Amino acid sequence: MLKKILKKAVRFFRRWMQAFKVGFFKKGRGSLRRQKWQSEATTDEPTLEQTTTPISQTAPDNRLAQGAKAAPPPDNEESRLKALDRYKLLDTPPEVGFDDLTALAAHICGTPIALVSLVDAHRQWFKSKVGLAATQTPRELAFCAHAILQPDQLLVVPNALEDERFATNPLVTSDPKIRFYAGSPLVTPAGFSLGTLCVIDRIPRTLSLEQLEALRALGRQVMTQMELRIHLSKLERTMTKRKKVEEVLRRRNQQLHQTLQQLRHTQAQLIQTEKMSSLGQMVAGVAHEINNPVNFIHGNLPYISDYIEDLLNLLSLYQQHCPNPGSALQQQVEAIDVDFIAEDLPKILSSMKLGTERIHQIVLSLRNFSRLDEGEKKPVDIHEGIDSTLLILQHRLKATGTRPGIEVIKEYGNIPIVDCFAGQLNQVFMNILSNAIDAFESHQGSTTDNEQSITPCITIRTEVVSNGDGLTPSLDRSANDRVRICIADNGSGIPEAIKGRIFDPFFTTKSVGDGTGLGLSISHTIVVEKHGGSLQCVSKPGQGTQFWIELPITES
Repeated sequence: MLKKILKKAVRFFRRWMQAFKVGFFKKGRGSLRRQKWQSEATTDEPTLEQTTTPISQTAPDNRLAQGAKAAPPPDNEESRLKALDRYKLLDTPPEVGFDDLTALAAHICGTPIALVSLVDAHRQWFKSKVGLAATQTPRELAFCAHAILQPDQLLVVPNALEDERFATNPLVTSDPKIRFYAGSPLVTPAGFSLGTLCVIDRIPRTLSLEQLEALRALGRQVMTQMELRIHLSKLERTMTKRKKVEEVLRRRNQQLHQTLQQLRHTQAQLIQTEKMSSLGQMVAGVAHEINNPVNFIHGNLPYISDYIEDLLNLLSLYQQHCPNPGSALQQQVEAIDVDFIAEDLPKILSSMKLGTERIHQIVLSLRNFSRLDEGEKKPVDIHEGIDSTLLILQHRLKATGTRPGIEVIKEYGNIPIVDCFAGQLNQVFMNILSNAIDAFESHQGSTTDNEQSITPCITIRTEVVSNGDGLTPSLDRSANDRVRICIADNGSGIPEAIKGRIFDPFFTTKSVGDGTGLGLSISHTIVVEKHGGSLQCVSKPGQGTQFWIELPITES
């Protein structure tokens, strides 16, 4: 950006100087940097650096200041110094933008020395210099200290020996024997004069009107460069702050996204838990309503059996003592087939007793499944939970018009009682078994004749596995043992691209309205987070699907 500005400035001054018929500017900006000033090529002439000793920023050298007539400070000196500090230019490295303008000023005015000088509290410091090696001089010796007293005017000294302000200045009376000086004040938009763009020669001379106007214009360009520099600095700080703000916003956005995902997941869990809780309450209510009349029937069956046995005995005695009843009674005996009734009635009572016992078992299973309100872990028989879930799903396992019945194979191992949340585990069994049945039903329409000959089958296997493989055996072996429940089907399997997402919330391959994508996600949370176990899916297309549920036997 700075180079573009400088190029525009050079083109502007080239056109301007041509308008005033200044012929020495024909070579352009490129030759300015290559110009060798006579002061640098002449080794026998001392330079300002050779005649000036370095000074501190707080106190001038009295020997150098002796004989110099120091300029008084401006009325607004305190505010001026604050304005100078705001630009952050003092003691900074050289910059091409300032060096090009300094070289251009020396070239236009035809002087061996040109400076961009900033007047500090105790010194003048050179931001840019041509034909000079020194970097600063005491303020008491500075011509520029006089120039800043009149911000609206150029300070031109044709012959320093004839000016009472500079005639006794050590820089005039001795090396480097300054004779000519012209400085254009660098004035801020607020009106503070910070220094000058000046040109210096060792012989008395004057500048043409065109050269003076060019020096004034270049001084404005130096000030523009200073303003551009401070604006660029502000822009960089603003960009840095913006990047920091963007980073903070990005992190907050990620946090909000994570929070939203957690809220959605929590909402899904609450919805599913509420559904299962409602199902459990309904099942418990139905079980309770069925249990009362069934208990009444089951409790009275023994009395009915005794009463009927007594009546049959009485009928047998009557037939023995009255072998020849009247014709009407004989016809009625033959019509109702008393012998068949006497033989079949005990069988009916026995069947009724078996039926009521079966209903009683179903009620117990329903009650076991509906244990959703238990707030703490309890020792539970895993097999009872699986059987209860299968009972709830019994109607879906039967054959339909589109598929044969689903065979359930139980390979229960000798597993101990497990500390767990029974109702939540039943929910896991329900989700996995329901998905297996759904897979059979959805795959039935796309199977070939060979595949249809395979009977749908769900295998449930339980066993105890050890966690201590390769480790030092624990004194309490049960602390390292886990119960594994494997639920496998011989369906079509899960594609590899989908298998990695089946536990994600709201992910489902079912059509709209058939699935919410919450079942396996909630099951994973229940097994892993609630019970400290693991839930894995092993599946390959065409080879069925297995879900491995591992639970610690005792709570650690």
